[in-house]
Amino acid sequence: MLAVAGICLISASTIGAAQSSTAKIVGIGAATCTDFLDNIDKTPVTQRDYLAWAQGFMSGVLLSRPARVDQNLDLKPAEFGLLKQLEFLRQWCAANRSQDFSDAVLALYKNRRIHSRP
Repeated sequence: MLAVAGICLISASTIGAAQSSTAKIVGIGAATCTDFLDNIDKTPVTQRDYLAWAQGFMSGVLLSRPARVDQNLDLKPAEFGLLKQLEFLRQWCAANRSQDFSDAVLALYKNRRIHSRP
C-alpha cells in the first residue's frame, strides 16, 4: 500500500493535476473505464484489485494535499463503505466509458470531500 501511495504522490501533486493526460498512472488502475467494466464483468474477483488500487490512489492524493486541507477526510466512512464506493466507480464508469478508471477514482475522492464536510 505504501508503494501505491508513493506512486500517487509522484503522479498526483494535487487532485487537479492527477489527470491521466498529465500524469503517468500505473497499475491496474491505469485501465480505461471500458476495460474496468469489461474486466469486472468477465472476472468479478478483480473488483477487489481495482478497489484496492482506488483506495491506494485516493490515499496518495490525500497525503499530497497541503497541510490542513482534507485533514479529517475519511476515505472509508461507515455510511459509504467499500461496496458503495465500488458501486460509485461502476456507475461513474458506465456513464463515462471513454474516461480512465483513475478519473472515476478522482470523482469518488471529490464525492467524499463534498459529502464529508461538517
